[in-house]
Amino acid sequence: MLAVRVFGMLAVLLVLSVLVFSLMHLAPGDIVKNLLGNRPSSPEAVAAIRAQYNLDDPAWLQYLKWLGGFVTGDLGQSIRLQVPVADAISQRLGITLALCAVAFVLALAVAVPLGVHSAVRAGGWADRSASGLAIVGLSAPTFAVGLLLLYVFAYYLPLFPVYGAGTGGLDTLWHLVLPAITLAVGLGAIIVKLTRTAMLRELETDYVTAARARGIPEKAVRRIALRNAAIPIVTGASLVLTFLVGGTVLAETVYALPGLGTLLQDSVLFKDIAVVQSLTLLVAVVIAVIALLADLAYLLLDPRLRRTGSLA
Repeated sequence: MLAVRVFGMLAVLLVLSVLVFSLMHLAPGDIVKNLLGNRPSSPEAVAAIRAQYNLDDPAWLQYLKWLGGFVTGDLGQSIRLQVPVADAISQRLGITLALCAVAFVLALAVAVPLGVHSAVRAGGWADRSASGLAIVGLSAPTFAVGLLLLYVFAYYLPLFPVYGAGTGGLDTLWHLVLPAITLAVGLGAIIVKLTRTAMLRELETDYVTAARARGIPEKAVRRIALRNAAIPIVTGASLVLTFLVGGTVLAETVYALPGLGTLLQDSVLFKDIAVVQSLTLLVAVVIAVIALLADLAYLLLDPRLRRTGSLA
């Protein structure tokens, strides 16, 4: 079963690479003009640049050359940055991973207890308040939340830095607080709704009623219900991680963070195909790995799956 999943992932990556490569070629703009800018250039200089980057080759041949380098570990050269693509990604990977990790941990730390409390107090003021906040979090665009937080907590109340990633260590973590909250708002809203729904379903089951009838303390009953509700919560949490993919681009743009989001945005605008291809496939691989880890988590959380040895 694992081999089938890996084969399917490779097929999806291949199709995705073809689509992205085709769309980048169809997009308006000329790489040579973007590279030269407003500087005067001779036909010989333009021809030399096109020959250097194989721009005169047919699109299918350019793709095959890129694919051949990619499978051998050569991600190509960034035309915009004039550095290897692997170096361009590695230089910005750390800040994006840190941002996503802080946002995800923050969302889980707040949303799961809030969802559980909302389910336990269903219909009460806490439930209504949590549901209202979740609706606002789901509806508010990431860039709007980011601009609002910037105005309130960086301009009006100058508690946090306005932009940038800091100088490293705790300073970088301090710079990531507002961007992480910006991402955690939408992510946490989804997790609150998923947790509440899963807990409500478990609290209405017969085994919970039987446990309460036997005099088991309510806290123990809730722990049992939460353990059984963990599977849909893990499923939802793993799937909504894809929310961070699009949200990171917007958050990094709003806060001027030098991460993969801004690198992807700038590369798309410049038509830096090698960078766009590599980043797109990197994101796709991360999403596929997250889905696989979620499946493996099922085995840890559900003894029935461990006995059958199946994830179905």
